[in-house]
Amino acid sequence: MASAAEQLAANMNLGAFQKATDLHKRLWFTVGALIVYRLGAYIPIPGIDSKAFADAFNSHSAGILGMFNMFSGGAVQRMAIFSLNVMPYISASIIVQLLQSIYPPWDKLKKEGGEAGRKQLNQYTRYLTVVLALFQSAAIAFGLQTTRGLVFDPGPFFIVSTIATLTGGTMFLMWLGEQITSRGVGNGISLLIFAGIVARLGPALSQMLSLSQQGAMSSGALIMIGVGAVGVMLAIVFCERAQRRLLIQYPKRQVGNRMFGGESSFLPIKINTSGVIPPIFASSLLLLPATALQFGAGALSHLPSWAQWIPGLIGQLQHGQPLFIVLYGAMIVFFTFFYTSVVFNPEDTAENLRKYGGFLPGIRPGKRTAEYLDYVLTRLTVIGAAYIALVCILPEAIMAKMQTNQFYFGGTSLLIVVSVTMDTVAQIQSYLLAHQYEGLIKKSRLRGRTR
Repeated sequence: MASAAEQLAANMNLGAFQKATDLHKRLWFTVGALIVYRLGAYIPIPGIDSKAFADAFNSHSAGILGMFNMFSGGAVQRMAIFSLNVMPYISASIIVQLLQSIYPPWDKLKKEGGEAGRKQLNQYTRYLTVVLALFQSAAIAFGLQTTRGLVFDPGPFFIVSTIATLTGGTMFLMWLGEQITSRGVGNGISLLIFAGIVARLGPALSQMLSLSQQGAMSSGALIMIGVGAVGVMLAIVFCERAQRRLLIQYPKRQVGNRMFGGESSFLPIKINTSGVIPPIFASSLLLLPATALQFGAGALSHLPSWAQWIPGLIGQLQHGQPLFIVLYGAMIVFFTFFYTSVVFNPEDTAENLRKYGGFLPGIRPGKRTAEYLDYVLTRLTVIGAAYIALVCILPEAIMAKMQTNQFYFGGTSLLIVVSVTMDTVAQIQSYLLAHQYEGLIKKSRLRGRTR
């Protein structure tokens, strides 16, 4: 029998949406914030020749720069004020999460600090974001200045202004993402990345259509790409919604003359607990050598005879190459298991269940519960790793088959877009559900007064 919440969710319609005025304000705020984000992706940093940089970028876009450009919605290609995007914040968040598992004071702050501890860890993440943004913007500033023809007036002023502009852009986006989270709908940082990827979808589709018209890509290949993208999206929706629900039982307890407890709930464990972090990590590490090869082509040409194989090996670490596909899949599997172990700790979950009196039927609380949770999580992670690897490798195999590097909308992008869309829709539904509950409560109060 469906619960009251499920019945309300099934009865939600356009009328319920029109009455939810608070949701309207949140949606308009989110749209306005995303418009501001996209406008910033078209404002270049001061003192740079945008046309010369775009030409230089096109010759070095096959590596990690192309991936960052995709996530930023083309801001890197224009060297805009939002070129760093929110990548320093994401890196800082991952580093803080990793340190929580190996640094005892932060682990204690996470477990026992409550809301104050969470705010303190978030503050550490912001500080680390500033440090990473300063480091990356300084590297970009010195790199731009040392490349002839990209900067109008090289010098200390250009270095300082570039560092301040790029770091300020990242901090503004971090603040904007937090505002979207609190005053808009969904996770603000995820929505910013989503907006950047979707902004690149139009040019990518237009380029594929022009290639088909020019004869460089057959109509059958174009149809195969479209069908494959739809199939991948359906698989992502199915797997992201799939979960293993473990029954949790709470014993009855008597307080005075009243009996409490005796309830049951479920502990949901997703197939993909690690999210989109594994493919991002794997592609970033694999594309770094290819990027270094592009920028250091002159130095590599002077290698001794015994090291002439290095450029050829690095050349295989590019999209569509067999070695890249094999290593990409292996690293996705590794990072899936690694990051899952970071975000889900069976021992902590078992301890929390024991603390609140919950237990799994037929399994003793404590160590046995932790072992069972670890057993279930490992089996689910095997399926999740295979699913993520397949979703991300399929576009690479298509590129290898078609001998083209023009398929920008790959598995990682599809995974991010579909996941963020599902989370945002779920957030909107939760606001509508809360509005429905508020309406029922008001009606019940009015009926109680009239009686």
